[in-house]
Amino acid sequence: MKTGILGGGQLGLMLALAGFPLGLQFVFLDPKRDAPAGRVAPLITGDFDDPACLDELASRVDCVTFDFENVPVAAVRRLAEKRPVWPPVAALETAQDRLLEKTLFTRLGVPVAPNVAVDSRDELIHAVAKTGLPAVLKTRRMGYDGKGQYVLRTQADVEPAWQALGGVALLLEGFVDFAYEVSLIAVRGRDGHTAFYPLTQNTHRDGILRLSRAPLHEPALQQAAEAHAGRVLSELDYVGVLAIEFFVVADQLVANEMAPRVHNSGHWTIEAARTSQFQNHLRAVVGLPLGATEAVGEVAMLNCIGSEPDPAAVAAVPGASLHLYGKQPRPGRKVGHVTAWADSAEGLSQQLARLQPLVDPQADGS
Repeated sequence: MKTGILGGGQLGLMLALAGFPLGLQFVFLDPKRDAPAGRVAPLITGDFDDPACLDELASRVDCVTFDFENVPVAAVRRLAEKRPVWPPVAALETAQDRLLEKTLFTRLGVPVAPNVAVDSRDELIHAVAKTGLPAVLKTRRMGYDGKGQYVLRTQADVEPAWQALGGVALLLEGFVDFAYEVSLIAVRGRDGHTAFYPLTQNTHRDGILRLSRAPLHEPALQQAAEAHAGRVLSELDYVGVLAIEFFVVADQLVANEMAPRVHNSGHWTIEAARTSQFQNHLRAVVGLPLGATEAVGEVAMLNCIGSEPDPAAVAAVPGASLHLYGKQPRPGRKVGHVTAWADSAEGLSQQLARLQPLVDPQADGS
């Protein structure tokens, strides 16, 4: 079975590495000649909306998936005319627009923050009056890792927010006073079978994920998250991995956003789940039975942002694994991650105490 992947970044690279033991082969399409996935599989270099490149990809594979959610919907539709594409186009289209996403969640009974569509300065003023302050103004499309967002704390922030983001479709969201953030990695096969990984608690700084720890060990939240995700999977007739990020407010979950792909907060599954999110995504896409999703211990994942840690120093920490993506370091760029696995929460905390100064010196030790 040969799978085409739109996008050759680190997620595509990790998909290929997970698929090789299953006997799968891959062909990637990415605009960058030095895309990380090109190190392990054939890479078609070209724009995602280049018809010739899309047709070449389709001619060389049996099915298609993607490694990030901002690939052009039109490109995916073109591929879907020639080869099965999973996750489905409807899921991609919904995830690319925050208003469509929030509308879907609300229709399915998944709690969300108060939100109002904004297309003009006057609409922003009215939206602020409706949601109250503080609030977050977001672009409806193309925002990630904190990009395309502006926090409004007082009325004085309204005009600067409009100047920074106005001119494109926007969404104003009421601020959620949450205790912490979690994510659920879910997967659904072609046969409709679903599986869920343990909830992961996430810590962000400057809008970028820095640390994930799993499992959360909150059964009621796990049950609620699985119920919410299950409705989304069913509604979209989904195939593949879907990640949903939630805010924890008191003992309730409020959905933030979803990603129709393998997800940064699920990288811990490579070392510490029975089946990684990457292999389960591929199992779903090619029609194989899903693998078990339980964690095999206490685990954390640290993102390497802007620079790479010393491999020897990381390797000296028992239970730690370093994954470098082959990307040139620059401020704010994810260039790798480190996972740490232990039998106990105390043991994991001891590992993090050694790893965080190597990977993320600004971390507060949480």
